[in-house]
Amino acid sequence: MDRKVKINFNIIAIVCILVLAVAFTPRALQNDTFYTIKIGEHILQNGIDMHDPFSIHDLPYTYPHWLYDVGIYLIYQAGGMLGIYVSTMILASILGLLIYFVNKKLIKNDLVSFVSTLGIMYVLAGFIAARAQLVTYILFTLQIYLIEKFLETKKKRYGIGLIIIPIIIANVHLAVWPFYFILFLPYVAEYIIALIQDSHIIYKIAKKYGESQIKRLSKKQGNEEKIAKIELQNKQREEKQKQYIETQNFRRQNPYKLKIVRNDNVKWLIVIIIICAFTGLLTPLGDTPYTYLVKTLQGNTTKSINEHQPMVLIQSTDTLAIIAIALSILILTDTKIRLKDFFMLGGLIVLALMSKRQLSMLALIGVYSTNRLICDLFKKYDPTGTDKFMKMITSGFGRIITILLVVLVAIVYYKPQANDDFIDSKNYPVEAAKYIKENLNLDEIRLYNEYNYGSYLIFEDIPVFIDSRADLYTPEFNEDKNKDIFSDFIRVSGLSVHYDTIFDKYEITHLIIPNNTKMELFISKDDNYKELYKDNRFVIYERLKQN
Repeated sequence: MDRKVKINFNIIAIVCILVLAVAFTPRALQNDTFYTIKIGEHILQNGIDMHDPFSIHDLPYTYPHWLYDVGIYLIYQAGGMLGIYVSTMILASILGLLIYFVNKKLIKNDLVSFVSTLGIMYVLAGFIAARAQLVTYILFTLQIYLIEKFLETKKKRYGIGLIIIPIIIANVHLAVWPFYFILFLPYVAEYIIALIQDSHIIYKIAKKYGESQIKRLSKKQGNEEKIAKIELQNKQREEKQKQYIETQNFRRQNPYKLKIVRNDNVKWLIVIIIICAFTGLLTPLGDTPYTYLVKTLQGNTTKSINEHQPMVLIQSTDTLAIIAIALSILILTDTKIRLKDFFMLGGLIVLALMSKRQLSMLALIGVYSTNRLICDLFKKYDPTGTDKFMKMITSGFGRIITILLVVLVAIVYYKPQANDDFIDSKNYPVEAAKYIKENLNLDEIRLYNEYNYGSYLIFEDIPVFIDSRADLYTPEFNEDKNKDIFSDFIRVSGLSVHYDTIFDKYEITHLIIPNNTKMELFISKDDNYKELYKDNRFVIYERLKQN
């Protein structure tokens, strides 16, 4: 491939990726960003005190992404909401460019890397937000690159990078710290299977047994005939073993579908994994990296929050597309797949089906396995096809068409949000919060609110009943089995119990609830509740009598 063509193609790719990264970054700040700002401020003022200062419940708190919270607060302090928007745009751009260049390095095909990166950016558009996950997407992409390069070269710098990454994750977003180790499993599993194949353990056991029999029989006279028979059996077994090894080597070189490659550098990768297992201690949070996920899975938050719900495959065109591409190549062609790639894709698909949010990891990490299949397909059926297409794209007409198509997609995606405010007053009680601060004593009231806007109330320094830090409100984290605030919220918001039962339990004095909901309909007719404020979206009530 002409060097000039490659340079021009890379310039086009970078421009297109940056355009999409800017377009896919939402202007309206996401729910979690509001509490992130306040937690960062609290940490800088009070340190990591392992206590939540923002709810009415006096709860312990683990600060699971304390370093990211501090970083976001500093950005907010310097540049306000615009600063956070720009920083998210920058992180999205870094992620897009990193996906492209890591693909280029690993699969050695610029065109496939470019097209797949655009696809991944489109899939990840719904996950781009001022949240810690955006940083961990970048770190997981780097992890795959460092693993592949370490196994290829065994250079120390890649191993050191693999040790640094989990330290950052443990402080930036410790909820996904265990996932760092999951990404090693396909590599280790392939190596173990290759070792088992090469160990020929059954043959070795039979050989040892035969040798021990000969040694035992040799101690007595008259066993020559038995010894000769065993020696003949051993010789026949050895011949069969040689044939088996030849057949095994042939199958490895010419597999039907699954390629098993033994890379002895995995031994050193396992050493790195063991070292990384101790990096969870390099945080100010104690053993939280080791316990957080376990406690989360023991709780009931994953059953009630939409992004944690199992995926309905027919409703996820992105997942269907990834599965369809991989299966079509494997079934309809004679393309082979590495066992580690098979494990990686299969595992990520299972995780995505178990939880909607894992679609991001399927797209982000599964792309390397899928791209290797696509590249093998091109090498077999059209070795020069991608080079020809790159020349078309880098021609004068090709550049214009490619960039225009990407810009068109960007405009279609960006236009509906072009005039959005950083704080969406349709979803967050902006005016209602002003009323509360101006007319109610925040030191005396105990306010009931709903999950989706609790973070904004925190941002406005209003103590909340609940917010989107769901795990904080479960007994697994507050260590009080009788204090399952999250479940109580689910029950009262769904009206499966009478609201006064829960409000009495938590001594609620005031409510802020969405307008025109079932709960609001009941409370508006309840003489024990006095309406204090109402706008198009939210209503504030005072409870006149509390038990």
